[in-house]
Amino acid sequence: MTVSPRYLTETPGGHTGGSSGGSRDGAPDRAPAAETGEHSTLSSDLISELLTSMRLRGVRYRRVQVGARFGFRFDAKPGRACFHFLAVGSAVLRTEDGTLHELVAGNAVFMPHGASHQLLSGPDIPARGIDSFDAVHLGDAVSGVDTCPSTHPDPGAIFFTGYMDFDLGGMQGLSALMPEVMLVDATGARYPGLMPILASMKREVCSGRVGFAGVLARLAEVAAAMIVRGWVECGCDNSAGLVAALRDPRLARAILALHRKPEHPWTVAELAAECHVSRSVFADRFQATIGMPPLRYATELRMLLAGQWLAQGTLPIQSVASRLGYTSQAAFSRAFKRVTGHPPGASKNAARS
Repeated sequence: MTVSPRYLTETPGGHTGGSSGGSRDGAPDRAPAAETGEHSTLSSDLISELLTSMRLRGVRYRRVQVGARFGFRFDAKPGRACFHFLAVGSAVLRTEDGTLHELVAGNAVFMPHGASHQLLSGPDIPARGIDSFDAVHLGDAVSGVDTCPSTHPDPGAIFFTGYMDFDLGGMQGLSALMPEVMLVDATGARYPGLMPILASMKREVCSGRVGFAGVLARLAEVAAAMIVRGWVECGCDNSAGLVAALRDPRLARAILALHRKPEHPWTVAELAAECHVSRSVFADRFQATIGMPPLRYATELRMLLAGQWLAQGTLPIQSVASRLGYTSQAAFSRAFKRVTGHPPGASKNAARS
């Protein structure tokens, strides 16, 4: 969940009750589960549950073939992630702060924040905006850019690149913890199974078989999802917040319960009972780890789900409110506007347009 201050100015409303300390009754102190295996399984279940809501959908892809010298600039795309796969040759990735990353054939790059950057044949090569190059339509949302001189029988580099809609669903709060650049070594232990996906991408990039553009787009989405999963499973580079909660037996059960039954009118006492600790211990631990009270987390989770359903444009507002346990559309609308900053009708209208 996001911990942006603008989402934390009020306590949850509607059916969710009051502030983090409010609940119907207390819970006795009980020792947390001590079995390492049980804790590991629980964390794995929670990570799997959160990852099932992740959505990656390519917006625009390009297959790029270049000569020995090249320089491409990719402008910032807030709210979207950028994906690169280098199939042939080598390149240098320069980020907005000037950091250089050397890429070799087979490397993949995932940039979850869509920050501006450049792909170059060398650090001193000038860059030109990727959108300014002539492109040939290759398939659905995929185009081709070829700047390789006809005098060069072999291209200096071939890569597949594009932007994606990046929605982490119930784990959207993790996006703020992600680094600007995820440079993937597919041979490492963090990404088992990714190498065959990237090998398939290389074959499709280089072969030009019938329908290769569509296959490439789907493989890119799968590869990006595997990169995010590997980052989460390996502890998100020891990032704080939700990741720490996944590995804390005093919190993981409660978070799993919230994600499995977001429509339930949870109290702090009920959530504490899920974790077999007292209400005060649970509330303090949740606030310290996640950065917000548990009932506020529950409300933001509901609104995150509501935003996804409204964006799909198939459910009326009343149905979304009912699905999330609200007995009145008015109470749901107040909570939605408090968390997102705009009424649910705005999301509905945006989906229609």
